[in-house]
Amino acid sequence: MADDSDPSSTLKFKRVLLKLSGEALMGPGEFGIDTPTCLKFAKEIAAAREAGAEMCVVIGGGNIFRGMAGAAKGMDRSQADSMGMLATVMNALAMQSALEQIGVETRVQSAIRMESVCEPFIRRRAVRHMEKGRVVIFAAGTGNPYFTTDTGAALRAAEMGCDALFKGTQVDGVYTADPKLDPSATRYDTLPYQTVLADNLKVMDTSAISLMRDSHIPIVVFSLHTAGALQNVLHGEGTFTIIKD
Repeated sequence: MADDSDPSSTLKFKRVLLKLSGEALMGPGEFGIDTPTCLKFAKEIAAAREAGAEMCVVIGGGNIFRGMAGAAKGMDRSQADSMGMLATVMNALAMQSALEQIGVETRVQSAIRMESVCEPFIRRRAVRHMEKGRVVIFAAGTGNPYFTTDTGAALRAAEMGCDALFKGTQVDGVYTADPKLDPSATRYDTLPYQTVLADNLKVMDTSAISLMRDSHIPIVVFSLHTAGALQNVLHGEGTFTIIKD
Protein backbone atom coordinates (compact mmCIF):
# COMPACT_ATOMS: atom_id res chain seq x y z
CA MET A 1 0.00 0.00 0.00
CA ALA A 2 1.34 3.46 -0.93
CA ASP A 3 2.28 5.74 1.95
CA ASP A 4 0.10 8.82 1.53
CA SER A 5 2.45 10.79 3.76
CA ASP A 6 5.26 10.29 1.25
CA PRO A 7 4.89 12.81 -1.61
CA SER A 8 6.80 10.50 -3.95
CA SER A 9 4.27 7.68 -3.47
CA THR A 10 2.04 9.07 -6.25
CA LEU A 11 4.86 9.59 -8.74
CA LYS A 12 4.96 7.43 -11.84
CA PHE A 13 8.66 8.27 -12.25
CA LYS A 14 10.78 8.65 -9.09
CA ARG A 15 14.31 9.20 -10.43
CA VAL A 16 14.47 11.25 -13.62
CA LEU A 17 17.07 12.80 -15.88
CA LEU A 18 15.85 16.03 -17.48
CA LYS A 19 17.47 16.92 -20.81
CA LEU A 20 17.31 20.55 -21.89
CA SER A 21 18.72 22.09 -25.04
CA GLY A 22 21.14 24.94 -24.66
CA GLU A 23 18.86 27.00 -26.88
CA ALA A 24 16.12 26.71 -24.24
CA LEU A 25 18.21 28.93 -21.95
CA MET A 26 18.29 31.77 -24.49
CA GLY A 27 14.71 32.76 -23.67
CA PRO A 28 13.64 35.58 -25.99
CA GLY A 29 17.24 36.26 -27.01
CA GLU A 30 19.21 34.91 -29.93
CA PHE A 31 22.36 33.94 -28.05
CA GLY A 32 23.69 33.27 -24.58
CA ILE A 33 21.92 32.76 -21.26
CA ASP A 34 18.72 34.53 -20.20
CA THR A 35 18.68 34.66 -16.39
CA PRO A 36 14.86 34.90 -15.97
CA THR A 37 14.46 31.84 -18.22
CA CYS A 38 16.97 29.88 -16.12
CA LEU A 39 15.03 30.88 -13.01
CA LYS A 40 11.75 29.75 -14.57
CA PHE A 41 13.18 26.30 -15.32
CA ALA A 42 14.80 26.17 -11.88
CA LYS A 43 11.39 26.67 -10.24
CA GLU A 44 9.95 23.78 -12.26
CA ILE A 45 12.84 21.54 -11.18
CA ALA A 46 12.45 22.66 -7.57
CA ALA A 47 8.75 21.81 -7.62
CA ALA A 48 9.53 18.34 -8.99
CA ARG A 49 12.07 17.79 -6.23
CA GLU A 50 9.56 18.92 -3.60
CA ALA A 51 7.10 16.41 -5.03
CA GLY A 52 9.58 13.68 -4.10
CA ALA A 53 11.43 13.14 -7.38
CA GLU A 54 15.17 12.60 -7.50
CA MET A 55 16.37 14.93 -10.25
CA CYS A 56 19.44 15.11 -12.44
CA VAL A 57 19.86 17.40 -15.43
CA VAL A 58 21.84 17.60 -18.68
CA ILE A 59 21.91 20.85 -20.67
CA GLY A 60 23.24 21.25 -24.20
CA GLY A 61 25.56 24.07 -25.27
CA GLY A 62 24.05 25.28 -28.53
CA ASN A 63 23.18 28.70 -27.13
CA ILE A 64 26.92 29.39 -26.78
CA PHE A 65 28.79 27.12 -29.19
CA ARG A 66 27.85 24.09 -31.28
CA GLY A 67 30.74 21.77 -32.14
CA MET A 68 29.30 20.44 -35.40
CA ALA A 69 28.72 23.99 -36.66
CA GLY A 70 32.34 24.85 -35.89
CA ALA A 71 33.53 21.73 -37.67
CA ALA A 72 31.40 22.58 -40.70
CA LYS A 73 33.26 25.88 -40.96
CA GLY A 74 36.63 24.15 -41.12
CA MET A 75 37.52 23.81 -37.45
CA ASP A 76 39.00 20.52 -36.26
CA ARG A 77 36.02 18.43 -35.07
CA SER A 78 37.68 17.31 -31.84
CA GLN A 79 38.61 20.87 -30.94
CA ALA A 80 35.16 22.16 -31.85
CA ASP A 81 33.44 19.49 -29.76
CA SER A 82 35.70 20.31 -26.81
CA MET A 83 34.57 23.92 -27.06
CA GLY A 84 30.96 22.74 -27.15
CA MET A 85 31.53 20.68 -23.99
CA LEU A 86 32.89 23.75 -22.22
CA ALA A 87 29.74 25.62 -23.24
CA THR A 88 27.66 23.00 -21.43
CA VAL A 89 29.69 23.63 -18.27
CA MET A 90 28.81 27.33 -18.48
CA ASN A 91 25.11 26.46 -18.83
CA ALA A 92 25.31 24.00 -15.93
CA LEU A 93 26.84 26.66 -13.67
CA ALA A 94 24.13 29.15 -14.71
CA MET A 95 21.41 26.64 -13.84
CA GLN A 96 23.14 25.81 -10.55
CA SER A 97 23.13 29.50 -9.69
CA ALA A 98 19.40 29.77 -10.49
CA LEU A 99 18.55 26.70 -8.39
CA GLU A 100 20.60 27.82 -5.42
CA GLN A 101 19.01 31.27 -5.66
CA ILE A 102 15.69 29.61 -4.72
CA GLY A 103 17.21 27.39 -2.05
CA VAL A 104 17.77 24.12 -3.93
CA GLU A 105 21.00 22.29 -3.10
CA THR A 106 22.75 21.54 -6.37
CA ARG A 107 25.94 19.90 -7.55
CA VAL A 108 27.57 20.19 -10.96
CA GLN A 109 29.61 17.21 -12.11
CA SER A 110 31.74 17.50 -15.23
CA ALA A 111 33.05 14.73 -17.48
CA ILE A 112 36.08 16.99 -18.01
CA ARG A 113 37.99 17.49 -14.78
CA MET A 114 37.97 21.08 -13.51
CA GLU A 115 37.89 20.83 -9.72
CA SER A 116 38.16 24.56 -9.12
CA VAL A 117 34.78 24.99 -10.86
CA CYS A 118 32.81 21.81 -10.18
CA GLU A 119 33.07 18.18 -9.13
CA PRO A 120 34.39 15.48 -11.45
CA PHE A 121 31.79 12.93 -12.54
CA ILE A 122 31.74 10.09 -10.01
CA ARG A 123 28.72 7.82 -10.39
CA ARG A 124 28.33 6.74 -6.79
CA ARG A 125 28.74 10.28 -5.52
CA ALA A 126 26.10 11.53 -7.97
CA VAL A 127 23.65 8.85 -6.81
CA ARG A 128 24.29 9.78 -3.19
CA HIS A 129 23.68 13.47 -3.94
CA MET A 130 20.28 12.63 -5.43
CA GLU A 131 19.38 10.36 -2.52
CA LYS A 132 20.06 13.34 -0.23
CA GLY A 133 17.67 15.53 -2.24
CA ARG A 134 20.26 17.46 -4.22
CA VAL A 135 19.82 18.20 -7.91
CA VAL A 136 22.82 16.98 -9.92
CA ILE A 137 23.67 18.71 -13.20
CA PHE A 138 25.93 16.70 -15.49
CA ALA A 139 28.17 18.83 -17.71
CA ALA A 140 30.61 18.28 -20.59
CA GLY A 141 28.61 15.49 -22.22
CA THR A 142 30.46 12.20 -22.22
CA GLY A 143 33.82 14.01 -22.09
CA ASN A 144 34.60 12.80 -25.61
CA PRO A 145 34.30 14.43 -29.04
CA TYR A 146 31.91 13.06 -31.67
CA PHE A 147 29.17 12.44 -29.08
CA THR A 148 26.23 14.79 -28.56
CA THR A 149 24.72 15.87 -25.26
CA ASP A 150 21.74 13.66 -26.18
CA THR A 151 24.07 10.67 -25.95
CA GLY A 152 25.60 12.11 -22.78
CA ALA A 153 22.12 12.40 -21.27
CA ALA A 154 21.23 8.83 -22.22
CA LEU A 155 24.50 7.56 -20.76
CA ARG A 156 23.99 9.37 -17.46
CA ALA A 157 20.35 8.23 -17.26
CA ALA A 158 21.49 4.63 -17.60
CA GLU A 159 24.34 5.06 -15.10
CA MET A 160 22.03 6.69 -12.54
CA GLY A 161 19.39 3.97 -12.92
CA CYS A 162 16.75 6.53 -13.89
CA ASP A 163 13.11 5.57 -14.33
CA ALA A 164 12.87 7.83 -17.38
CA LEU A 165 14.68 10.39 -19.48
CA PHE A 166 12.55 13.54 -19.79
CA LYS A 167 13.24 15.70 -22.82
CA GLY A 168 11.88 19.22 -22.41
CA THR A 169 11.21 20.75 -25.84
CA GLN A 170 9.36 23.60 -27.55
CA VAL A 171 6.34 21.35 -28.24
CA ASP A 172 4.30 18.99 -26.08
CA GLY A 173 5.43 15.71 -27.64
CA VAL A 174 6.42 14.01 -30.90
CA TYR A 175 4.24 14.82 -33.91
CA THR A 176 3.72 13.28 -37.34
CA ALA A 177 5.13 16.53 -38.77
CA ASP A 178 6.29 19.89 -37.47
CA PRO A 179 3.10 21.28 -35.85
CA LYS A 180 4.35 24.84 -36.38
CA LEU A 181 4.45 24.25 -40.14
CA ASP A 182 1.69 21.68 -40.62
CA PRO A 183 -1.57 22.37 -38.72
CA SER A 184 -2.80 18.85 -39.57
CA ALA A 185 0.09 17.23 -37.68
CA THR A 186 -1.01 14.93 -34.87
CA ARG A 187 0.78 14.01 -31.66
CA TYR A 188 1.78 10.47 -30.79
CA ASP A 189 0.81 9.31 -27.29
CA THR A 190 3.29 6.45 -27.41
CA LEU A 191 5.99 5.34 -29.83
CA PRO A 192 8.26 2.29 -29.88
CA TYR A 193 12.00 2.97 -30.00
CA GLN A 194 12.30 1.09 -33.27
CA THR A 195 9.78 3.35 -35.02
CA VAL A 196 11.71 6.43 -33.91
CA LEU A 197 14.90 4.89 -35.33
CA ALA A 198 13.37 3.48 -38.54
CA ASP A 199 11.44 6.65 -39.40
CA ASN A 200 14.39 8.87 -38.40
CA LEU A 201 12.17 10.97 -36.15
CA LYS A 202 14.29 13.83 -34.85
CA VAL A 203 13.67 13.27 -31.15
CA MET A 204 17.25 12.56 -30.07
CA ASP A 205 20.23 11.21 -31.96
CA THR A 206 20.27 7.53 -32.84
CA SER A 207 22.98 6.63 -30.32
CA ALA A 208 20.86 8.03 -27.49
CA ILE A 209 17.69 6.26 -28.66
CA SER A 210 19.54 2.95 -29.02
CA LEU A 211 21.07 3.24 -25.54
CA MET A 212 17.68 3.98 -23.98
CA ARG A 213 16.16 1.02 -25.82
CA ASP A 214 18.92 -1.32 -24.65
CA SER A 215 18.62 0.04 -21.09
CA HIS A 216 14.79 -0.19 -21.12
CA ILE A 217 14.49 3.44 -20.02
CA PRO A 218 11.50 5.30 -21.51
CA ILE A 219 11.96 8.72 -23.10
CA VAL A 220 9.25 11.24 -22.28
CA VAL A 221 8.96 14.25 -24.61
CA PHE A 222 7.00 17.24 -23.29
CA SER A 223 6.98 21.04 -23.29
CA LEU A 224 8.83 22.56 -20.35
CA HIS A 225 7.48 25.95 -21.39
CA THR A 226 4.07 25.01 -19.97
CA ALA A 227 3.88 25.90 -16.30
CA GLY A 228 3.57 22.81 -14.10
CA ALA A 229 4.22 20.43 -17.01
CA LEU A 230 7.19 18.72 -15.35
CA GLN A 231 5.19 17.87 -12.22
CA ASN A 232 2.24 16.65 -14.30
CA VAL A 233 4.42 14.33 -16.34
CA LEU A 234 6.07 12.94 -13.20
CA HIS A 235 2.61 11.81 -12.15
CA GLY A 236 1.86 10.41 -15.61
CA GLU A 237 -0.54 13.26 -16.35
CA GLY A 238 -0.66 16.12 -18.83
CA THR A 239 0.33 16.09 -22.48
CA PHE A 240 3.43 14.23 -23.65
CA THR A 241 4.75 11.44 -25.87
CA ILE A 242 6.39 8.43 -24.26
CA ILE A 243 8.87 6.34 -26.24
CA LYS A 244 9.24 2.79 -24.95
CA ASP A 245 9.03 -0.86 -25.96
